[in-house]
Amino acid sequence: MPFIKVYIHTVWSTKNRNPFLSSKEIRQKVWQHIRENAKKKGVFIDFVNGYSDHCHCLISLGVDQTIQKIMQLIKGESSFWINKQNLTTDKFEWQDEYFAVSVSESMIDRVRNYIKNQEAHHKAKSFIEEYDVFIKKYRFEKHKDFG
Repeated sequence: MPFIKVYIHTVWSTKNRNPFLSSKEIRQKVWQHIRENAKKKGVFIDFVNGYSDHCHCLISLGVDQTIQKIMQLIKGESSFWINKQNLTTDKFEWQDEYFAVSVSESMIDRVRNYIKNQEAHHKAKSFIEEYDVFIKKYRFEKHKDFG
């Protein structure tokens, strides 16, 4: 059996950055569902949290998992579940685009704390500002559909 530990910090937005997840109660239900569904599907989510218009997940990849497949599973299934539960008045959708960056073992606690403190973080900085920081920090090309 192989021993693998590859952590990925993923971030994705609601469609058009609509604040569908505006209440703390809705967010907690969604994050809990994402955790439970991922566990059933064999996806290890170390930490999940977000704000009214986006989600952060710290994921550890399994031996036969790809980022793309995990993101399809998490985003597609949670979107379906949110609509089935009528958690939003309008049809809920996640944006197609997402960020995914590797996290070294030495930075795991720092990333967990960053994800954990999204509520406080976004009182001072919008998702668009956060997006711009990620684009610069990781030298991504800015994408018109995401930011």
